[in-house]
Amino acid sequence: MATKRAVKTRKKSPTRRTAERSVVNPGFQLDVFWLALLLGGATLIAYFPAIHGSFLWDDDAHVTRPELRSMHGLWRIWFNLGATQQYYPLLHSAFWLEDKLWGEAAVGYHLLNILQHASAAFLLLLILHRLVIPGAFLAAAVFALHPVHVESVAWITEQKNTLSAVFYLGAMLAYLRFDEERRTSLYAPALGLFVLGLLSKTVVATLPGALLVIFWWRRGRLSWQRDCVPLIPWFALGAAAGLLTAWVERRLIGAEGMAFDFTFLQRALLAGRVIWFYLSKLFWPVDLMFIYPRWEVNPALWWHYLFPLGSLALMGWLWLIRHRWRGPLAAMLFFIGSLFPALGFFNVYPFVFSFVADHFQYLASLGIIVAVSAGIAVALAHLPQRARWAGQAFCILLLGGLAALTWQQSRTYGDPTILYQATLAKNPDCWMCRNNLGILLRNEGQLQAAIEQYEEALRLRPDYVEAHHNLGNALLQAGQLPAAIGRYEQALKINPDYPYAHNNLGRALFQLGKLSEAQKAFEAAVRIKPDYAEAHHNLGNALLQAGQVSEAIGHYQQALKINPDYAEAHYNLGNALLQAGQVSEAIGHYENVLKSNPEHPDVYNNIGGALLMMGRLPEAKKAFEAALRIKPDFGPALENLSLLRAQEQKVEFKK
Repeated sequence: MATKRAVKTRKKSPTRRTAERSVVNPGFQLDVFWLALLLGGATLIAYFPAIHGSFLWDDDAHVTRPELRSMHGLWRIWFNLGATQQYYPLLHSAFWLEDKLWGEAAVGYHLLNILQHASAAFLLLLILHRLVIPGAFLAAAVFALHPVHVESVAWITEQKNTLSAVFYLGAMLAYLRFDEERRTSLYAPALGLFVLGLLSKTVVATLPGALLVIFWWRRGRLSWQRDCVPLIPWFALGAAAGLLTAWVERRLIGAEGMAFDFTFLQRALLAGRVIWFYLSKLFWPVDLMFIYPRWEVNPALWWHYLFPLGSLALMGWLWLIRHRWRGPLAAMLFFIGSLFPALGFFNVYPFVFSFVADHFQYLASLGIIVAVSAGIAVALAHLPQRARWAGQAFCILLLGGLAALTWQQSRTYGDPTILYQATLAKNPDCWMCRNNLGILLRNEGQLQAAIEQYEEALRLRPDYVEAHHNLGNALLQAGQLPAAIGRYEQALKINPDYPYAHNNLGRALFQLGKLSEAQKAFEAAVRIKPDYAEAHHNLGNALLQAGQVSEAIGHYQQALKINPDYAEAHYNLGNALLQAGQVSEAIGHYENVLKSNPEHPDVYNNIGGALLMMGRLPEAKKAFEAALRIKPDFGPALENLSLLRAQEQKVEFKK
């Protein structure tokens, strides 16, 4: 009777695994340093136009604000929800450190973003090599040079994408090593990198799902004990981070209300269309723009159902061929899974402007890029030797074309005016761009042009609170106080809890001499936003004008607690302290102003007056003379100096 021989599967030795990788990725035999240098150099060249670009749209909400630049500000970044626009504490800690390194020089932020993007591409190369996937270098290069990623790399705000991608791919690489060697000591570093990624951007929560897709692709099935159990803590951490981010988006950022009021059917229709949109931009990256038109989601239109039905049909076909080719299904699962937070089932604030944005598919694009690159590599390997040069030339032309498109797209991100104008050329109904262009024009002193942009934004969206508010600011600057007040009141009718409109309404009323009404407006602003330094300062001005000196001092001090470098608050607090007879304390605040602006004649004059009150005549004289060196015809200093000289003469006469 014949006995059955047990068939044992042997674990591949490291030598055999390395040999396989050399066959599939022959280029990897090159020195790793040179591969990194090649990827980094190509990325730097493609993004060169963005290096000297300026800050854009909401960069000021991400780059560390003055009130967060202290050690206490760093504490607030981690432990005070709402201190930053989104609760990504590691990202904002990086911004905090960058502020210490290069301050407000945008070039430092741009160079770091490019470096992080190139690092992510190199980590992708290492991962594909470990997974023995063909076309590893081609995939890494396509990821590095694809123009759909320009928004993530050239826009400082999206440093959250590039930073989180480094941790995401680093955690993936570390976990793949743990999966191969099953050593407990390798698990902790992978989990640590995953947590760092979550603290940079919550989309990293999709990583454990992506790892399961990879394991299914490699082995054809998933083992609960081997594949799923080690990732349970990852899923738990990702779910917690996702729920927190969803709450922040709704409650603190404002991703709720009529703009997000969709039925489940509408969200499903939207998700289907979003998937095809991102796929189309990956395969045909033309007409890329900063803000895409916001679609209408209408279940009554039959053709809206074609998108989700097409997605289901594609996934069904890929499922049917999975026994022969698992790769395409794995790629689409990775792509859709990574996109899931931005498909429309959850509210994210940018949906106010558009349901799609290039930066949403930064990580998701990896699935399609890797699959297509692997397909190209396999196809080239099956070509006759004489024909392979044509395939290699195609790859070179592909990368060159992508790099050229990225160069061109990067140019539009170099300047906010160019960016908004380029967007409006393709999407003239972009009311947000109209509003932001108006802000730029107003800052340049082109008030009438700014007013026209605000009015056009309001024509497109009559309930646009920010446009009403900004139009009010332009009218205030033009001296049209009643018209400005009308706009602020309109903004507050739409959103009574808009602190900036309360503050600027107070400024307009203050200029009209309506102190009690101005005071109420400032009080509303600080009640809604207690850490609003400018509103505290303005309330202090109103109280000081009304003779409530001690109350004014309290609000000036609160403004400085929020923003210790607030020069104007130091100056006005000095004035209030001087009125209260706290002369030496007043001098200290005046001196704080001079640290940031040593050419301030008013401050020197006030210091001289304080010293004169203290009887320190020689020092007072020097202060008045310093004011006159800066501004020789400065009347108050001339008058005070003449009074001082008269006082000196009286002292001499008494002697």
